[in-house]
Amino acid sequence: MRAFWRAAIELDPKALDLMESRRFPFCTPEGLTALVKDAGLDVLGHAPIEAPTVFSNFDDYWQPFTLGAGPAPGYCMSLEPDHRERLRQKLDQTLPRQEDGSIRLRARAWALKASVN
Repeated sequence: MRAFWRAAIELDPKALDLMESRRFPFCTPEGLTALVKDAGLDVLGHAPIEAPTVFSNFDDYWQPFTLGAGPAPGYCMSLEPDHRERLRQKLDQTLPRQEDGSIRLRARAWALKASVN
C-alpha cells in the first residue's frame, strides 16, 4: 500500500488525506497503543508482523486496485481514466522487479501485547 500511496500522492497531493495511516490511525503503533490504553489496558509492547507479498508481474499487482473495494482501490477507481493511467504508469515504472518480472514487497501489521490493569 505504501508504494501505491507514494505514487498517488506524487501525482495528487490531496491523496495524502486518504492514506490508511491517516484514515485509520489505530493502524499505527502509536494509534493502536492509544486505543488499547483508552480501553483501560496496560501496554506491554508492540511489534510488527511482516509477510512477503509476491506478485508474478505488474498486472498481478495492479489488478486488485481496479476492483474498487477498500481505500486504495476506491481512490483508484474514482480517478478519471487518464489520471488512473498516469498512476498505473508511475507504479509500473517505480516498483522493484526481480529478473523474472515478479514484484516482491512486504505487508505489515502491528501486534500489541497488553494486560488488564
